[in-house]
Amino acid sequence: MAQASAAQSNKFPPQIPFIIGNEACERFSFYGMRNILTVFLIDYLLRTQIPDNALREAEAKSLMHTFMAGVYFFPLIGGYLADRFFGKYRIILGLSLVYCLGHACLAVFEHNVTGFFTGLALIAIGSGGIKPCVAAMVGDQFNESNSHLVKKVFAIFYWTINFGSFFASLFIPLLLKHFGPSVAFGIPGVLMFIATFIFWLGRHKYVRVPATGANPHSFTKVVFSALRNRGQGKSWLDGARKEHPEEAVDGVKAVFKVSALLLPFVPFFWMLFDQKASTWVVQARAMDPQVGPFTFQASQMQFVNPLLVMLLIPFLTAVVYPAFQRAGWELTPLRRMPLGLVVGALSFIIAGFFQVTMEGGTTLNIAWQILPYIVLTLGEILMSTTGLEFAYTQAPREMKGTIQSVWLVTNTLANVAVAVSSKLNVFTGSGQFFFYAGFALLAAVGMALVARRYVVRDYYQTSAPVPTEERNAAGVTPGSAKSA
Repeated sequence: MAQASAAQSNKFPPQIPFIIGNEACERFSFYGMRNILTVFLIDYLLRTQIPDNALREAEAKSLMHTFMAGVYFFPLIGGYLADRFFGKYRIILGLSLVYCLGHACLAVFEHNVTGFFTGLALIAIGSGGIKPCVAAMVGDQFNESNSHLVKKVFAIFYWTINFGSFFASLFIPLLLKHFGPSVAFGIPGVLMFIATFIFWLGRHKYVRVPATGANPHSFTKVVFSALRNRGQGKSWLDGARKEHPEEAVDGVKAVFKVSALLLPFVPFFWMLFDQKASTWVVQARAMDPQVGPFTFQASQMQFVNPLLVMLLIPFLTAVVYPAFQRAGWELTPLRRMPLGLVVGALSFIIAGFFQVTMEGGTTLNIAWQILPYIVLTLGEILMSTTGLEFAYTQAPREMKGTIQSVWLVTNTLANVAVAVSSKLNVFTGSGQFFFYAGFALLAAVGMALVARRYVVRDYYQTSAPVPTEERNAAGVTPGSAKSA
């Protein structure tokens, strides 16, 4: 029996392929529509409303980042509803249908501003709402006996995201050029429907960590209790122990501890990264698109990023990280994330010098963008794959969805800042590249200093998870699946 358990602990749970397959199709649908959004706004929807090209580009960037801010705001709501009331499975399935409706609106209302923006709002609600649930649900399928596989599954999870993004980035811009917006937005809608169907197929296999319901020891109740009972411990939260159990107080401490590391600094990375779908696309429009026999669309260059991620993640995981560990300087998550900020800043500095060259009258070939894409992608892997894993492992069970939302809402803060800056047209030309790079470098220093004081504590489920179909056959109630 012991040998069987050991063998089982080295295999991924059988339900993982359903979640991974869903993620691949969903990411195709999302990146397919997002990567052409800036060009669509400039060349189609806003062309008659804003005749001036420079103002139209600024407005398109602002609208794109406003949409992205919504995408990364709704994780707060989706994570809360999943944790407290409906569970992750129901939230993912229900909001996926909202997501499909949003895609349909984009395909139908290509000439109608109100209808098109309604579609964007529905996609923001659907995509944003399921984001924290999908990532956390992946982790829920594991326990202490196979927790060593969590790092690997999150690497695969992120690789899958980029698998879908690669094909979407490569082909959807061509569909926009040759077949128009209805087809270009319609195909991602079909993929979202397929994603929903794949997820539904695995419904009997998932480990469903039950929602906590109305929680007498919720985050806000613990905080207010601590404020009423201040001065009764080393931490200001210790006073809440008079009214709440120790694990509830520790959970709230985990939220504050992780938030203090992520919220002040990670947004500066996303300010850089998400502009590859706006500022870098606008830059590419001013470049020579001919590369050998191929003519690239400006938004098509985004395929470089997911392609590099798929190549670099296995290389870093299997070669680079172990090499650093053998050398006695392990690239821990708390070292990778600040390093990711530095590398991301470097990519914008490179792109900024390209912009300076073009402002001097030289037309650069679009292939030059590959260099900053390589650097930005390395920064993304150091920051984003690490952050997904870190946000999950640093939260107790009741707070995993919420902590995932905190991680994702760092993107909201970043996109709001970029949307406002673009709307006001504060920085134009090469200045905007160096502006964002400078702030990212400052954030890297700040995050490194805070990380030095951070004490890592990993949380995993303590008992073997039981798939839904096995629980039902045995007559076990959902609450029987114990977790830490």
